[in-house]
Amino acid sequence: MAEITASMVMALRAKTDAPMMDCKKALTEADGDSQRAEEILRVRFGNKASKASSRIAAEGAVSAFISNDGKQGCLIEINSETDFCAKNEEFQQFGSVLAKAVVDSNPSSVEELALVTVDGKTIEEKRTGLIGKIGENITPRRFQLLQAKGSLYAYLHGAKIGVILDLEGGNEELGKDIAMHIAAAKPKAIDESGVDSELIETERRVAIEKAKEAGKPEDMLEKIATGTVNKFLREVTLLNQAFVKDDKVSIQDLLKKSDATVHAFTMYSVGEGIEKKQEDFAAEVAAASKV
Repeated sequence: MAEITASMVMALRAKTDAPMMDCKKALTEADGDSQRAEEILRVRFGNKASKASSRIAAEGAVSAFISNDGKQGCLIEINSETDFCAKNEEFQQFGSVLAKAVVDSNPSSVEELALVTVDGKTIEEKRTGLIGKIGENITPRRFQLLQAKGSLYAYLHGAKIGVILDLEGGNEELGKDIAMHIAAAKPKAIDESGVDSELIETERRVAIEKAKEAGKPEDMLEKIATGTVNKFLREVTLLNQAFVKDDKVSIQDLLKKSDATVHAFTMYSVGEGIEKKQEDFAAEVAAASKV
């Protein structure tokens, strides 16, 4: 039996928002496997136990740049310490400079981007100069450079969510509508083939465990799991989602009407995957679980 430590309980609590004692029980049942413990909590509490992405710490902005011919484009996220900094005009201009620099220079990483020269200064020199002026740490976090098979379109929701889309066929209105839809509906992939098989298997396992707990017959479990997985895939794949402007039409139908094809897309949400620093749960852990 694996030792269940206070830090393990605290980490699972921060990730799922489940009660401390339930976190400890789930970790004990999972023999210390935090991923399995999260699945156990999902069975017990539903999707509330997958909240990590809703507690985002990093501030900053997403910027986009597309070449005049619509064939090359970049989506980039730049992080700052506060939202006040992210709204600074010079900070936002820096994001635009970075996005264009990626398209012009084709760096392979953020580290390589730092060495790119723009207007006589490297990106790193521009970054440190802006830090000195604003007084906050500013860090380019990630970028995606796209070479289009069709034409590229971008959508920025404020500066917090950004999408870049490669669409063949259709027109500019369709491209912008689908990019906006992606920002709102947040699909994980274009179709089922792009969804991580581990995600699909997790949905299947959780569905089976929930069905067992509900007392469903053994011979019904696979059918229930298949239905759950199919529903999940409809929700997370772009082509199967209902269009945000008209929920009676799927994205697949919308594309078909215009004889258009989505080849690729990237969506960034500022701070995605970086958890906000939560209040200190140490006392609660000690009191509730005495780990």
